[in-house]
Amino acid sequence: MDDTLRLEQALCNLNAIGQAIDGMQVAGSDNITDILQRIVRSVAATFSGSAVIMQLYDNISETIAPFQRMTAGETWPADIDLCTDILDAQATAQGRRVVSLLENSTSTGTTSVIYTSLILANERIGMLVLARPGRAWFTPLVATLLESFAHHATQAIFHACQQTAVQRDLARREEELTRLRRAGLLISSRLRLEDTLEAILQMAIEVTGAPYGIFRLVDHSGQNLVTKSVTGERPGHPAVETLPIDNSSVTGRVAQLRQPICIPDVHLPPWDRIYYPLYRDLEMRSELAVPLIGANGRLEGVLNLESPMVNGFSERDSLLLQSLAPQAVIAIQEAHLLDTVQEITEQLLTQKSTQVFRRLIELSLDLLDAQVSAIWTLDGNHLRLRAASAGHQRGDRLALQGSLTGQALLTRAPVTATDVSNDPRFRRPDLAEAQGWRQALIVPLLAEKEGDPVGAFSVYGSGDQGEHLISSDWDKKVLTILAHYAALAEQNSARREALHIAQEQRSVAETFAAVGDVAANLLHHLNNKVGTIPVRVEGIQDKYPYLLQAHPYLATNLQEIEQSAGEAMHAVSESLSLLRPIHLAPVDVAHCVQAAVDAMNAPAQLTVQLENLDALPTVMAGERSLQLVFANLLENAATAMKQQGMIRIWGETKNNAVFIAVQDNGPGISAALHDRIFEFRFSGGQGTPRRKLGFGLWWVKTLMARLNGAISVESDGEHGSTFWLQLPQAKQER
Repeated sequence: MDDTLRLEQALCNLNAIGQAIDGMQVAGSDNITDILQRIVRSVAATFSGSAVIMQLYDNISETIAPFQRMTAGETWPADIDLCTDILDAQATAQGRRVVSLLENSTSTGTTSVIYTSLILANERIGMLVLARPGRAWFTPLVATLLESFAHHATQAIFHACQQTAVQRDLARREEELTRLRRAGLLISSRLRLEDTLEAILQMAIEVTGAPYGIFRLVDHSGQNLVTKSVTGERPGHPAVETLPIDNSSVTGRVAQLRQPICIPDVHLPPWDRIYYPLYRDLEMRSELAVPLIGANGRLEGVLNLESPMVNGFSERDSLLLQSLAPQAVIAIQEAHLLDTVQEITEQLLTQKSTQVFRRLIELSLDLLDAQVSAIWTLDGNHLRLRAASAGHQRGDRLALQGSLTGQALLTRAPVTATDVSNDPRFRRPDLAEAQGWRQALIVPLLAEKEGDPVGAFSVYGSGDQGEHLISSDWDKKVLTILAHYAALAEQNSARREALHIAQEQRSVAETFAAVGDVAANLLHHLNNKVGTIPVRVEGIQDKYPYLLQAHPYLATNLQEIEQSAGEAMHAVSESLSLLRPIHLAPVDVAHCVQAAVDAMNAPAQLTVQLENLDALPTVMAGERSLQLVFANLLENAATAMKQQGMIRIWGETKNNAVFIAVQDNGPGISAALHDRIFEFRFSGGQGTPRRKLGFGLWWVKTLMARLNGAISVESDGEHGSTFWLQLPQAKQER
């Protein structure tokens, strides 16, 4: 065959082989055998009368193990060896494909043997060998054609290896995804935080093959990492001390930088200076640590894995652990939230709203990693502070219109601010500057979906660089849930208070009805006995006037006996009248307060300030009873302040009720005594507030119950006290 025909046939074969190689991307690597066999047959057909062998080395046996040797054409001469040493040396020296001719003398004559190396990524993977009798047929064209066939063989093998690697990688990734999905299901199925952390750690060890692991979470201060879970092959006593978030340990460094670290050998600098051993009596060589950071940027903790082997972790292990971290963060946050919901639900059934508010404040700081938290309740056109962690003082009032907090109520939606110190809606920029507040998140208190807001829940953060923002969807969702429980606490407290007041009023009414009957009977008997004294004295005076004139001492004593008897009957009648049923009627609050103030005769050092009382509507009460209520409260306040200071009395209306506040700036009443001061047998003494407590306040509470009203006290035990009176508003005649 001349060179022209040989070239045409070779080009046709090479073209067909190239198409077959392109088709491998669709058909897969399983047809690599057919392609290599086709190349060998094409070489034999191009160089008729030749024996062709393709031999592959063991370094690619993983990919095409069954196809290490393929032949075509004439039978290979038995007395010619495949000596590849010379060709290997040339290929190694030149770093490229080599075509070499060797001549062998046999019993049948001279045979030319052409060796063509197969090079893939500068590595010898095999050879293509052609043997043919004769000497002069090896030309540059022959060499080029053989090199082209070898190139196609190399490309076919390359594609087969690539596809095998891709399939292997896909299988590995599918396995990893399956593990991660299973990890997510396993983690999310845990309800308790401790169980959640243990499940996360176990899954981290499973997906990376690590023998040891430790889980540390950020403490409440945000400055340290506290051990929560440890696992490993070796039982014992691991090092679980609290670690600061700084550069003094690998774990602290990861938390500080918020970046994962994969250390091949902890004995090498700089890690040897900051490595903190998991087991002090067990040598570890490599470590993998990943921070757990939520979508809101909050650092939850650090997950550490350790191995006694050098290079125990790969970059893939780090990526796997980083893929597991978001699921772990979500699980931790959900576990925290579930624990919070369970705790608050239990408290709603047993605690007062003020106690629930205080706990919600603490939980909001922990769940949202906020700096300050506050709960406000609606009070007319203002918001009144009910609980706060810092900054504000309980009892502070805030206008509903135009304020940042009020906007949450008016819009019935969360409100955020990036810098409250420069936000015109925030009414206390001085407080924001002093406390270092920047960002704010405020949500309304909505106990019912279609109900009116009853208050607002606000949290504030410094927003310094490196800290997360408290305005993510997760933060809004969490604070909304807490606000819902705050609203329920307020409503439940109001309902329990109303029920308690109704029960108390009924009990008091029944008691006083019985006592009133006894009092009426007692007054009747006293009148029968004591009431006859003036009559008998008058009879003596009429019958023995001469005797009384003769004895002035006797006359004087008879007059005193008559006067005393009358005064005694009047005092008894006046006192027992308080036990009789009270006839409720519209009463002017301002008039009753002024009457009590006038009867007080306050010294010059004591000021009583009346505010907004004339604007109050009339209430249903007994005028004399209501005057006694204010008189007792004024007397107690004056005693607490040692007859000097200021007493403020103001009022407001809300939900068809009138609220009157009597506030003093005395020493205050501790929270532990807020209920006891209204008890019948309680009296002020050593260890109690310096005010006249006891029968007076018991009597005030009793009178308020008989008036279908209620009384409560607010005080932090240091800055005075405020007594709140609630009375039903009198119905207006049409």
